[in-house]
Amino acid sequence: MKSLRARTLSITGMLGVLLLLWACYPAAQVTYSNPQNTINQWLIEVRPGDSKLQLTMNYRRTGDNGFSYNNRDFGIELDQLAGLTRDQIMSATGTTVHFQLKRDAGTFDFEGWFKQGNGSGHFTFAPSSSFNSELARLGFGRATDDQLQSLAMADTGISFINELKAQGYDTTTVDQLVRMANHGVRLEYLQGLKSLGYSVKSTDLVVRMKDHGVSLNFIRELTALGYINLTPDELVRTRDHGVSARYINEFMAAGYERAPLDQWVAMRDHGVSTEFATELKSLGYDRLPLEDMRRMKDHGVSASFIKEIRDLGYANTSIEQLVRLKDHGVSAAYIKRMKERGYADLSLDEYIRLRDRGERE
Repeated sequence: MKSLRARTLSITGMLGVLLLLWACYPAAQVTYSNPQNTINQWLIEVRPGDSKLQLTMNYRRTGDNGFSYNNRDFGIELDQLAGLTRDQIMSATGTTVHFQLKRDAGTFDFEGWFKQGNGSGHFTFAPSSSFNSELARLGFGRATDDQLQSLAMADTGISFINELKAQGYDTTTVDQLVRMANHGVRLEYLQGLKSLGYSVKSTDLVVRMKDHGVSLNFIRELTALGYINLTPDELVRTRDHGVSARYINEFMAAGYERAPLDQWVAMRDHGVSTEFATELKSLGYDRLPLEDMRRMKDHGVSASFIKEIRDLGYANTSIEQLVRLKDHGVSAAYIKRMKERGYADLSLDEYIRLRDRGERE
């Protein structure tokens, strides 16, 4: 496996090549879909082991209020890029290219240069007037050229709109369509949610789910563990707090029963891990109730704390007693110091009372 430094140098080198190709390609001509205050640029690279090309589209708009910069990066099959061949992509000496990406909302026209799997150049966008008319006919209103470009980049077209209507979504405006497009809500995501039994129906909720990383695979893995019919809020909360199927499976493999998601969330929030459970097991505390482990974490009862107390001759100390020791500031170092001062052979409760009376180290 390459070291982090080697991977960083490799990525840096690749970006350097792409930027050089980009810089060398002549500036785009000004057209109806590429006005003077617009810069549209693209990059494509072939990644080893990836059947798709990685297409990056950058576009900048300048105006009275400064400029806005947008970037889209996604995988795409070669056969979707009309006019581009693998031979051109892998050209050893380099070659100019001209190809198109056609979407319902409009067509992207690309010009540029390819060499050894890396390409760059400029693009223009021709919005589809027929698609815009269809949006108006379906009750969404008419879109601006910029909105159509956003929809085209995300491949938000008629099939996507039909799926929204079939599932009863509350989407009624172009702005809502663009918001979903910009936040990564795709046709496959809508269809996947439906196949998993989820009827979201809300533009805001489905965008929130995508923004918080609630992927179809995340939902599938929870479903496999028996967590079904969750609300969007439950899915988002579970994902936000770092509770995954892997986290739950690790505890179940250690002999724990399946618990409610809220309990796993609380465990994760309080730093309870299977590593902690394993450490406790090695000290004789096997398969403690989840609530006990959470309480121990809250009060700072670590495996090393327990070991230090045990090494002083206090074996099999109860969880309650360990928590009391921590709460009252009685550590192994404190007990050792008290022994040196003549307070030997006391019980743990006596050391706690000693500490409470103000006997300091």
